[in-house]
Amino acid sequence: MTPVTRFLQPLRVRCARLTPAIAILVVGGVLAACAQLGVEGIGGKPKPINVPPKSSAQSSTAQPGGLPPYAPQGQVGAPSGESSGDRPPMLPSLEALLGSIPRSEDGQILEPPSVPQARGLRVAVLLPLSGPNQIVGAALLNAAQMALFDFAGQNFELLVQDTKGTSEGAAEAARLAVADGATMIVGPLLASSVRAVADIARAASVPVVAFSSDRTVVGDGIYTMGFFPGDEVRRVVEYAATKGARRFALLAPRGPYGDAVLGAMHGVSVRLGVEVVRAEFYDPQAGEFSAPVKDIANYEERRRALEEQRRTLEAHDDEVSQLALKRLENLQTIGDVPFDALLVADGGKRLVAVAALLPYYDIDPKQVKILGTGQWDEQGLGGEPALIGGWYAAPDPAVRQAFSDQYFAAFGQRPHRLATLAYDATALAVVLGSQDQGYDGPFSHASLSQPGGYIGRDGIFRFHADGAAERGLAVLEVGRRAAVVIDPAPKAFPNY
Repeated sequence: MTPVTRFLQPLRVRCARLTPAIAILVVGGVLAACAQLGVEGIGGKPKPINVPPKSSAQSSTAQPGGLPPYAPQGQVGAPSGESSGDRPPMLPSLEALLGSIPRSEDGQILEPPSVPQARGLRVAVLLPLSGPNQIVGAALLNAAQMALFDFAGQNFELLVQDTKGTSEGAAEAARLAVADGATMIVGPLLASSVRAVADIARAASVPVVAFSSDRTVVGDGIYTMGFFPGDEVRRVVEYAATKGARRFALLAPRGPYGDAVLGAMHGVSVRLGVEVVRAEFYDPQAGEFSAPVKDIANYEERRRALEEQRRTLEAHDDEVSQLALKRLENLQTIGDVPFDALLVADGGKRLVAVAALLPYYDIDPKQVKILGTGQWDEQGLGGEPALIGGWYAAPDPAVRQAFSDQYFAAFGQRPHRLATLAYDATALAVVLGSQDQGYDGPFSHASLSQPGGYIGRDGIFRFHADGAAERGLAVLEVGRRAAVVIDPAPKAFPNY
């Protein structure tokens, strides 16, 4: 299916308490998107929801590829008859507004007329538009704007608030959003910021759909779209088990991430009837990782076994013993490692450094399947020979590439990896907000946590009862040039 290109008139993006430079960036992003944007959307339960038919002019300029559009039941967007070439209406003149204020007559003081307020749906987006994470924040805002242009009608208003990349800034942004009538908050990015806004949002009964990958922040109206290691670990371990792996080991950085990975491994191993036989953790700030790799390989014990075997053979002067001794000349150890699959839960330079040590300490990737998490989802892993042929779980790269191409067409650069989260969360807010959800409103827990889930820019997802996102992931194999999908992502979730 082809993407829907729709330019909304008027699009209300309110930037509260931004510096002039940030305000210019936001307005510039909107204008750039208006000029260039053509995107697709996400669907729900998990099939795509109906989209209004495109005009012939739209069909002639649409680009192929990507997911089916995601739009609410019935038409959402610009009124019938408007086209992408229409100029947006002029903003009301401040001079005209001032001229309408009544004057004092005969000593009587008259109050100025009240300024009409927007009666549409208001959703706030809280992002670090200044501070150390402002580049990520700008990318997330761009993606949110893409979703607006794809789905939002005139009755939807996005209130943009800058968290300044701090918990204090996030709390202030949440207070401003609630005071301004937001019925849902999208963002913030960091776990510390999510914690800072949680009580404010709960007190106002405003749900929060954040971007953190820390599962401890969710619950009681706080949801998060982040990628969790548990989904990735379960998916790749399940796949490895179907290919014969029965004994698993783990190498991971010490800390909450490593603990989460180990917990997920234990959970899935019980369900599958496999075993986690060994786990080693290392200091993520260290520059050298020989010790944990050596330990998990049981290298010293296997080395001693080899030396003992050599001494035994050297004590015999027969031809058979001498031939056996010659075969041991090029070995470092003797005996197998106590596992047939090793999960290396890391990424970037640390992953490459750890992987390079595996053959050195006699963990043969041809005999032990090397597994990974979503942190492997980056280009260039095939440059390390020990990782070639390794498996990891991640969103389907073809779906991700379609979003990346559309983002590039709109903004002239490739998106940050987390940009899809802002797109999906904003699109979800628009679509749920456009549907009649009864007394509880469009953003009730029942609405957000529909068991069928939604189709997003990283594949299908749904929220668990605690508010954490669950994702349907593909299994990929590392190649010399790029990773390839060897087991496709599911198209639907199983029933609970």
